[in-house]
Amino acid sequence: MPQFTDNFARRFYYLRLSITDVCNFRCTYCLPDGYKPQGAQNKSFLSLDEIRRVTRAFAAAGTEKVRLTGGEPSMRRDFTEIIAAVRENPSIRQIALTTNGYRLKRDITQWRAAGLTALNVSIDSLDARQFHAITGQDKFDDVMRGIDAAFDAGFSKVKVNTVLMRDVNHQSLDTFLDWIRTRPIQLRFIELMETGDGGALFRKHHVSGQVIRDQLLQQGWVQQLRARSDGPAQVFCHADYQGEIGLIMPYEKDFCASCNRLRVSATGNLHLCLFGDGGVPLRYLLADDSQQAELQARIAGSLTTKKETHFLHQGNTGITQNLSFIGG
Repeated sequence: MPQFTDNFARRFYYLRLSITDVCNFRCTYCLPDGYKPQGAQNKSFLSLDEIRRVTRAFAAAGTEKVRLTGGEPSMRRDFTEIIAAVRENPSIRQIALTTNGYRLKRDITQWRAAGLTALNVSIDSLDARQFHAITGQDKFDDVMRGIDAAFDAGFSKVKVNTVLMRDVNHQSLDTFLDWIRTRPIQLRFIELMETGDGGALFRKHHVSGQVIRDQLLQQGWVQQLRARSDGPAQVFCHADYQGEIGLIMPYEKDFCASCNRLRVSATGNLHLCLFGDGGVPLRYLLADDSQQAELQARIAGSLTTKKETHFLHQGNTGITQNLSFIGG
């Protein structure tokens, strides 16, 4: 099977696979009223065998990296088995997780043993009270201990996702920099994006990542080159810091030019763009191993309709009714 490629010669090495829509946090910019099922009960999320089949199809077409996202992936009782199922594909070199860190301290050792190789934890503030206000959960200390447990389990680096918000955390760069000075943490600031019903919050709190980039460059940080299966972050390093800074700026010109990732939802729809409309149903091709060739053809054929860029600047937010599908 040839590499998945679109009409703009972009090759897709990276699959972001959502395995549940359920989340137990109530972040102000994502699920302020908590998780509410939208016609999908837990039993309708992709099964372990369906996850095996979809990742096998992507692996056979050149995918090197799979990120497990949600919702909160660890809410699934079979999460460790899911990691192991993805690991069955020898061509998948990296299995990553984006998590709120809720079960990190308890389970990270068994996740690593099952095959997890990379970890992203969402932390929007280093102040415990502000963390509680943002997430609706008084779990800051637990999440921080979970990161320590990840290092103890053998992870050489942990990525931390921070949604950049005006008057909430955008003036806390020095605090974050102090935190990563002696820790191998890649702190990734993600621009707040307008979602389906979040226009007012976006207008109040959006701030461009360029503000952070300008400060970093003034302080001697240097931008690194991206590998072909890396995510969209611009990554900066500094000789005086063990940690790194990443910036994810979807409103920047040419953000989509280096797109290398596709998404599959927890109910089995292929999304060619996070900000696109609708999705391509794949689940009817996940019932049996004999359907793999047809499944791969369905994915490859769908890529001919992938747009060159998103339309965020026109206010078209597509499927992002909340930010839970972004996954970091």
